[in-house]
Amino acid sequence: MGKGNFHASWFLSRFRGFVQAGAALLSNIHLPNLIKGGIHQGGSKAVCVPGLNCYSCPAAAGACPIGAFQAVVGSSKFSFSYYVTGFLILTGVLLGRFVCGFLCPFGWLQELLHKIPGKKLSTGKLKPLRYVKYGVLALTVVLLPAVLVNDVGMGDPLFCKYICPQGVLEGAIPLSLVDSGIRSALGALFTWKLAVLIAVVVLSVLFYRPFCKWVCPLGAFYALMNKVSLLGMKVDQGKCISCGTCARTCKMDVDVTASPDHAECIRCGMCVNACPVDAISYRFGMCVSCGHRAAEADRFE
Repeated sequence: MGKGNFHASWFLSRFRGFVQAGAALLSNIHLPNLIKGGIHQGGSKAVCVPGLNCYSCPAAAGACPIGAFQAVVGSSKFSFSYYVTGFLILTGVLLGRFVCGFLCPFGWLQELLHKIPGKKLSTGKLKPLRYVKYGVLALTVVLLPAVLVNDVGMGDPLFCKYICPQGVLEGAIPLSLVDSGIRSALGALFTWKLAVLIAVVVLSVLFYRPFCKWVCPLGAFYALMNKVSLLGMKVDQGKCISCGTCARTCKMDVDVTASPDHAECIRCGMCVNACPVDAISYRFGMCVSCGHRAAEADRFE
């Protein structure tokens, strides 16, 4: 591992919070709309952002990939959009769950909530819950919207409508605060979604990224791509002293030395900062140690 590669990895992980803040701002750049109560309707709304970010947010600059995909699956003709699926696959192959760790506004919000002082609980014994998000992806995003359709052949965007807390946080609440007509129209569905949001907020204070770990279908998709994504983690086995510091540090319950491309790794870089011998770094490209990949080089130099 070259020194340039390590220094770049250290810098990237050290200043991750600034990247997260920048990604959240760029995804919601139309901030004046929060006061005006309108939703941006420009051409950028036809473009997906990489993270979970509600299309209906007044400030949103682009479309949420899950929302866009649900619109495709729930269409009357079930015409598969090459753009939406292509975007998801390309982003997954290039970055994997780096999107979750660096570019997702809702992931960043959960981290900020977790910084609130108070008792913190480990998710180490709750690992089986991580598989729930794959069921959410399969059932509420893909299968049920395609099968359960109305009289005109339209399926419900079930995840966006009944589960996603980002929609009520970014869309319903800001719009209802400035529009009395919207406030008067709020009903049982809003109450349910608000309860989901409150539950996620409370759990985020207690647990690290609970929605990302257990529920998020976008995280589930990127997790499936982690094994083949070009951006990943690399462990220099020649330097590693098997001290276990990285595994104890990881809040996603991953041992990077045993599985650098683990599905739950969000490439947050906590292990990079914690390693006492600088044995962990980011890599971009194929890794010879994986057996099926091309040669590794110092790609951040």
